[in-house]
Amino acid sequence: MITKTEMSKKDFFIEIDHASIEKCGQMVCGDVFMSRKVQKEGRTVCVLSDGLGSGIKANVLATMTASMALNFTLADQPIERSARSIRNTLPQDEVRKISYASFTIIDNSYDGATRIIEYGNPQCLVFRNTTPLPLENNLTDSPDQLAVNAIQVGKGDRIVLFSDGVSQSGMGRNDMPFGWEMDAVSDFISWQIGRNNEISAHDLCKKIVVQANNNDRYHARDDITCSVIYFREPRAMLVCSGPPYNIDKDGYVAKVMDEFDGAKVICGGTTAQIMSRELKRDIEMDLFSGVDGIPPVSYMDGVDLVTEGILTLGKISATLANHSFDQLQKRNPARKLMEMFMAHDKITFLVGTKVNEAHQDPNLPAELDIRRNVIKKIAAILQNEYLKAVDIKYI
Repeated sequence: MITKTEMSKKDFFIEIDHASIEKCGQMVCGDVFMSRKVQKEGRTVCVLSDGLGSGIKANVLATMTASMALNFTLADQPIERSARSIRNTLPQDEVRKISYASFTIIDNSYDGATRIIEYGNPQCLVFRNTTPLPLENNLTDSPDQLAVNAIQVGKGDRIVLFSDGVSQSGMGRNDMPFGWEMDAVSDFISWQIGRNNEISAHDLCKKIVVQANNNDRYHARDDITCSVIYFREPRAMLVCSGPPYNIDKDGYVAKVMDEFDGAKVICGGTTAQIMSRELKRDIEMDLFSGVDGIPPVSYMDGVDLVTEGILTLGKISATLANHSFDQLQKRNPARKLMEMFMAHDKITFLVGTKVNEAHQDPNLPAELDIRRNVIKKIAAILQNEYLKAVDIKYI
């Protein structure tokens, strides 16, 4: 699943996402990634923890470690004290006498000042375009052997952090006896960025994880997790859904959408008819695009996507809540809209408040809630889990 924050004073957006594959034969991944933004403080904190071993036990311990590291960092506790608390809370392996979980913390301010704290994980990689930037291995004086780096990031930079399931993938093969190794991972990332300088955090971390799994011949020998933090130009998106309460506002809504600088989406047949009438543009329906009970999409000049309303939005709400994006067929209109949500950062919903009586029928399924509540649910998940900047305007 896909994680992201808000525009900074330097006018860049922080896009965050991660991808994981559990060790072959396990039901859950022993790596855990968490992130949180603190709007008032202008900070975003991300943590990747790798639990020793694999499976449920590793997942539980990594979850505990990531949670503590995240909360200690947000509370501005000294990192040495935080690491000591984490170490004392978690047990150690009785044979190897090592901690049950390692972690990497990225503490970023909206002005670009970034602190990187690492314990046990492979050193993260920082890229400025296709060039990896050198990081000093500043070990603290504590027995925890924490590595701490302070860097200044700017627009176009990326931070890539991953578990040793990435760097050690393929270990034992004739062509990579010691695994993928850091230099090869760095070269792969540079190559991917060179192919597409605007590759998203979602796509880049997915490609890294897929390649690591390929190194293991698609039988992952360890949990594989990668996260990418991408500092880039913000992408805006406007979603118009529902007719205005007052018909006199139809022209205003059409004008707002037409002049919007960014991606434009219409959700709802009535809304589309209003836009068509006010802007004097035809609507053409793709009768073959509907799938999984979701009505087909339509096309209108100057609009990126036109979908049906409440059924499509309800499907997206359920998909976001269940993290079941990959289960949607590629032709599904809800998937197309979901992909647009994932690709954009500042999302504005312009919601008409005229009640559609069809949506109040008690005989309809429970998920067909009134439009406003469905959009509130979508907005909350986009904000809290994907760290999007979301604004809802009612009209």
